[in-house]
Amino acid sequence: MKALVIGGTGFMGRFLCRDLAAAGWDVAVFHRGSTQAPGLKARRIEGDAEHLRDYRAPFAAEAPEVVVSMIAQTQSHGDALVDSFRGIARRLVVIGSCDVYRAYGRLLGTEPGPPDPVPLDESAPLREELFPLHEAFGIAAGMDKILVERAIMGHADLPATVLRLPMVHGPGDRQHRLHAYLKRMDDRRPAILLNALKARWISPRGYVENVAAAIALVVRDERAARRTYNVAEAPAYSEADWVRAVGAAVGWHGRILSVPSDQWPAEARFEQDLDVDGNRIRRELEFHEPVSFEEGLARTIAWERANPPTEIPEGAFDYAGEDRILRELNAE
Repeated sequence: MKALVIGGTGFMGRFLCRDLAAAGWDVAVFHRGSTQAPGLKARRIEGDAEHLRDYRAPFAAEAPEVVVSMIAQTQSHGDALVDSFRGIARRLVVIGSCDVYRAYGRLLGTEPGPPDPVPLDESAPLREELFPLHEAFGIAAGMDKILVERAIMGHADLPATVLRLPMVHGPGDRQHRLHAYLKRMDDRRPAILLNALKARWISPRGYVENVAAAIALVVRDERAARRTYNVAEAPAYSEADWVRAVGAAVGWHGRILSVPSDQWPAEARFEQDLDVDGNRIRRELEFHEPVSFEEGLARTIAWERANPPTEIPEGAFDYAGEDRILRELNAE
């Protein structure tokens, strides 16, 4: 069996390629050539994914049965996938995100209404407001996984599967999701301060090797055709419990303090939880995480310590300001 992974040299892709190769699949990756990914168990095809249709001839020569796109972000990306592989591949697998749900818009304040009930299964309402982050976060207009899903689903001659992913941590995480907490723990801070709403906020998470294993399973299993799957660890943690888990893993015994919003503002409203139901993939495809929560967290911590971010925003570690808030809280 042959698979082609578009964007297969990055954070999740290298683990996906490893898992597919271990299962006996012949794997090729299509990428720009800017990421070396030493040890990658796959043939490399260099090219520009923004011009995917131009490579239809080499794709036909490769003749993959399943094509995985790790990087489709726009309607045009989805349309190009269908045009490029119709008549060549049997199936598409496309990486999506849990941010497609209406609950995400309510978290950001772009969707009106009260919080949606959680956990969110795959039938939960999707956002009506597209591109909710592009102006505030500098993301290009048109980048929205909802549009990707619309473009690739529903083609009888090229059935597709979408995996809606959580926040993913692990070795290679360019967002360094643990860094802000881990640095404070390693600096022996007596407490970690959280906005009171964020402290109780629940969000889906996943360790990178487990997420890659879910993608690999969908590639291998024909039952996944035309299906959409949430991927997330269970149980989901509140932000405060997540910090406690990291602290326990590194032997940090400080306090986790909830701070009123007027003293510790948050970047989102956090009245809306994003807990998602990941049981469909477990039930239909017998998925289970190969790496335990504890081991995944330990691997993430080891990588974060060995690979701290090279750029840290000014004021990100304002310990003097934190100490002032601690004194105020202790005086109350």
